[in-house]
Amino acid sequence: MVRVAGGWLCDQVLSGWDATAVTMDHDDQRSLRILGVRGFDFERAITRPVGGGCLQAIVVDSEIYRADERVRRMVRGAAEVGRTDIRIWGDDLPDDFDGAGLVTHRLSAAARAFKAQALAAASADPRSVDTEEFRRAALRRLAAV
Repeated sequence: MVRVAGGWLCDQVLSGWDATAVTMDHDDQRSLRILGVRGFDFERAITRPVGGGCLQAIVVDSEIYRADERVRRMVRGAAEVGRTDIRIWGDDLPDDFDGAGLVTHRLSAAARAFKAQALAAASADPRSVDTEEFRRAALRRLAAV
């Protein structure tokens, strides 16, 4: 998540957003803290209602979305709450999404610096990138049975 969306998350925090990353691996949160992002355990998150009216955006890995029904329920719950910006990364758009417009986020100088430090803390390649790309999509409405 830090590698793919860390700069975007950092820029959102720098602009005043309260950013939370729901993760399955919550042992080492240093990378998230460097970005200004609060980590939250997935197992705890799925037992709570989704964010309410203040939830503005959700970013999800397409592979994890496909693989875990609980993740799909969480994303669907977020989409039903309001006008949530859904961004997806990964090679294939899951079948239950419409429209997959590419969104490119140009990282600020600060986000590039914080992301490099966050990647180093995660023992990942801290090479600098100027942009991050996602697909913006809307969930298809499920037909009533």
